[in-house]
Amino acid sequence: MKVYIANFGQENYEWPECLDKSTVATMNDIEAQPLWEQGKREQYITERMKSLTAAGKKPTRPVAARWYNLMTFISQTDGDVWIHRDGEKLYWTISKSSPPFFTRKVEPVGRKREVVVCHKPCEAWSSRSRSGNELLWRSLHPKARDFLSTEATLQQLNQDYASYALALINGKDLAPWHEQSAWQEKNKKSAREYSPVTNASNTRKVACRLSVEQRMSNTAKKTARNSNGQTRDATIKNKEFRFTSELELEEHIISLIERQNGYCTLTGLPLEMNESNGDSEFFCSLDRIDSDGHYEAGNLQVVCRFANRWKGASDDGEFRRIIKIIQEYSEHLDCNRSVDC
Repeated sequence: MKVYIANFGQENYEWPECLDKSTVATMNDIEAQPLWEQGKREQYITERMKSLTAAGKKPTRPVAARWYNLMTFISQTDGDVWIHRDGEKLYWTISKSSPPFFTRKVEPVGRKREVVVCHKPCEAWSSRSRSGNELLWRSLHPKARDFLSTEATLQQLNQDYASYALALINGKDLAPWHEQSAWQEKNKKSAREYSPVTNASNTRKVACRLSVEQRMSNTAKKTARNSNGQTRDATIKNKEFRFTSELELEEHIISLIERQNGYCTLTGLPLEMNESNGDSEFFCSLDRIDSDGHYEAGNLQVVCRFANRWKGASDDGEFRRIIKIIQEYSEHLDCNRSVDC
């Protein structure tokens, strides 16, 4: 049994239908659906790479492949636990073996595409544990709130977090986790440092960090001495901060992460939102698409820290070309090793 945290469509628009129909869901562009139905994976990926993401960019091969795999996975899930946060309530369900069903609709948000929605039957969604306790977001341990929510379409919990989620759902004793030093420290920190940052979701914490870092960096002054020995201040060239405040940039970063479905735009890899225990190379990093441009809307993307470091001041398009070559070569090697490819 696997445990997943999930959202359903851009801005989570399909959640009311999932709640009403007792399903989990994902969607395909209406033109791409026949290719998925026929199992034409390579053709599907090729065609989807010609389209645009919600952010208005060409998807990388890994992103297009993930779209194909997501539809496949949702249609086949059976006996998996699914968790979804809706405001102050935490809902859960278990997928059934019943076949999926498909509907057509025009998306009510974003690009308002015509899509095919795949609904996979599951048990009725519940916001109570098996022992009858209401699962309220504000009642969860601060550390549990870090991983029982996601901005991405889908996220599988690791073994320890999945075990905790199952214990929570089943109304079991949570002390084995709460008594761990890391959990106790998290609880103390949240209690004594109340602020929008420490009590927000991981995504908002990340966005706040990035906005503060960029504001401080790009309003910094370089001090240099002129010929008569006096000092003068000079703003760092080509890195102007063109947001009215850190908060405005923070909200912009959150929107970028949401539009990217929690993935790095350069590599297609999942962004690491757990900055307490996660892999620092995959932490979110704010990158200027045009390295000679400014920090402003339209010139920013959220990428993995290592990818930003590798890219440096390189041309965005050229860097993406190199990444694509590496990804395709890696897939080629995997394909040659697999008897199923």
